[in-house]
Amino acid sequence: MSTEHIVQSYDDELANLTNAILQMGGLVESQITATVSAITNRDSAAAEQIIENDREIDELEVAVERQVVSMLALRQPMADDLRAVIGALRISSDLERMGDLAANIAKRTIALSSVDQFPALSSLRAMALIVQTMVKNSLDAFIDNDREKAMSTWREDEKVDELYNSMFRELLTYMFEDPKLLTTCTHLLFVAKNMERIGDHVTNICEIIHYHSTGERTMGDRPKADTTSLHTPAEGQNRDQ
Repeated sequence: MSTEHIVQSYDDELANLTNAILQMGGLVESQITATVSAITNRDSAAAEQIIENDREIDELEVAVERQVVSMLALRQPMADDLRAVIGALRISSDLERMGDLAANIAKRTIALSSVDQFPALSSLRAMALIVQTMVKNSLDAFIDNDREKAMSTWREDEKVDELYNSMFRELLTYMFEDPKLLTTCTHLLFVAKNMERIGDHVTNICEIIHYHSTGERTMGDRPKADTTSLHTPAEGQNRDQ
């Protein structure tokens, strides 16, 4: 996270803070993987476990916050160290929110566990795969303080938005053509939005890494291709398009 200091205990505290973030990130990554498996298999028991596991992520965020407050009060970090400590606090907040979103998907999975017809599943899997890769790469960038990898991951969010747009249109078309699918598709719209929001939080993390590495904020507009507010279902639209 930073260069070595004269006081070894200070380096130990910085290392512990980094490890706590990595532990949170690993749990979030596992939660996202588990949600995709649970919703694909309509596994309500697995979904319940995902919801239960979210408590551990919440507890880690509280631990990170306490450690950061202690370091700010006792160590009074400056320059790179200050950016690293504040960055860790901000990253923990994003990771906690990502865990909440994964738990939200798990709750929708329970509601969908008895559904026979499951539209747009391939689109959801494709979106989840990109998000999972983004989470992993952002954590790798955090470990190495690699702003290039962080910004490369940051740009991947546009692909997530494009898949979300496609899934949104597909689900609206199913709802328009078959009213019996209204409830199922509504749940899936929320699932897709939660997955898209996880991608947004990854971009937050990438921006924090960039700032820690350079001392400068990212320039230009954040990659954003979510145009769902502009879409309405068109009569006769092919669901396979």
